[in-house]
Amino acid sequence: MPQPEPEFVEVYVQPGESRLVKGPATMRTLLGSCVGITFRVHRLAVGALCHPMLPRCPKAIEEGANVREGRRYVDFAIREMARQLDALGAKRAEVEVKIFGGGDVLTSSQSPHRPTVGRLNIDSAVETLDHEGFAVRASRLGGDTGVNIEFSTVTGEVLVKRLAKTSAATHPRRRVHRSGPVEYVKKGRK
Repeated sequence: MPQPEPEFVEVYVQPGESRLVKGPATMRTLLGSCVGITFRVHRLAVGALCHPMLPRCPKAIEEGANVREGRRYVDFAIREMARQLDALGAKRAEVEVKIFGGGDVLTSSQSPHRPTVGRLNIDSAVETLDHEGFAVRASRLGGDTGVNIEFSTVTGEVLVKRLAKTSAATHPRRRVHRSGPVEYVKKGRK
């Protein structure tokens, strides 16, 4: 008797959330200075997307084991996802990891020599992934615009749509984002 096809789901991951799904899914999110980290384990038919907003988790949150609050932070979100994947029996070498976002989209009066939130998020993600033993298979990081990402847990492909820049001088009361060029990220570093 043939097995029924697994149900295909669509998941939108909000800022500060992490989601892990079993079976076929498309996972989406919109990134500015935040980073989006995708995890895929083909053998287990598992995919995940983390959308942390800030680079480092304060000790009080981490020690208090407040998982929901901790997912807002890059380092915590990655370590927590690593624990979930470990619990499912995933080996680090089989986990396909890709990272996106970290754009310099927030205007700031900071010194030009001071790193932006986007840069700090990128640095935290790369450092934490390396410390946890994950190899990054592809990335699209930085820039000065946000991106929409769409991750297929079936193929591992990530569709990246760059948002068009808007000018405060042109639209002083509204921020309008229009989709820009489309880029597929499959293998290698971008």
